[in-house]
Amino acid sequence: MTTETRLPETDAPDVASATPPASDIDRALEAILMIADEPQSVVSLATALRSPVKAVHAAIDRLVADFDGVDGSVRRGFQLREVGGGWRIYVRDEYDTVVTDFVASENPSKLSQAALETLAVIAYKQPITRGAVASIRAVNVDSVVRTLAGRGLITELFTDSETGAINYGTTDVLLQQLGINSIDELPPISPLLADGTEGFDSDFR
Repeated sequence: MTTETRLPETDAPDVASATPPASDIDRALEAILMIADEPQSVVSLATALRSPVKAVHAAIDRLVADFDGVDGSVRRGFQLREVGGGWRIYVRDEYDTVVTDFVASENPSKLSQAALETLAVIAYKQPITRGAVASIRAVNVDSVVRTLAGRGLITELFTDSETGAINYGTTDVLLQQLGINSIDELPPISPLLADGTEGFDSDFR
């Protein structure tokens, strides 16, 4: 007579616990997207949340519906959009003017030296990605770019279809503050640089 040997129940993998509850994924995903400066791919989000891609896809669908006011929820002033193969939270188009006016009224102070230098790089090299600006300035420019965008001095022009990187350029607000009609009216940059070329093409303005 043989006796069947059974493994203790604790030794069996708990498949159900491998994926966090949907509500946890939704809230964690919402928190990440709230501070993300660049569109985030589903794969990168799944990696960050240590959750299956399928579960993150479902969570994104739920958040989109929630923000859009589907099924009786309140339609938010922001939305979750897919841009350049990634997802990011954006202000709804109808509230752009309100947000721009608010930021302008809440930030009347002068730009810092770091902001001015970053703005100059973007103005002369646009369209340009944040990574390229950081390479030229040799410093992290994330917060400065957010400040400039918040004040309406720069804007997102387009997203690179291959890398997902956002390309920035200046706005009409900057032209108005500088008192010029076109970015072409900016003075040559070479005389303002230490060696006339560092960080820029030798024939650049």
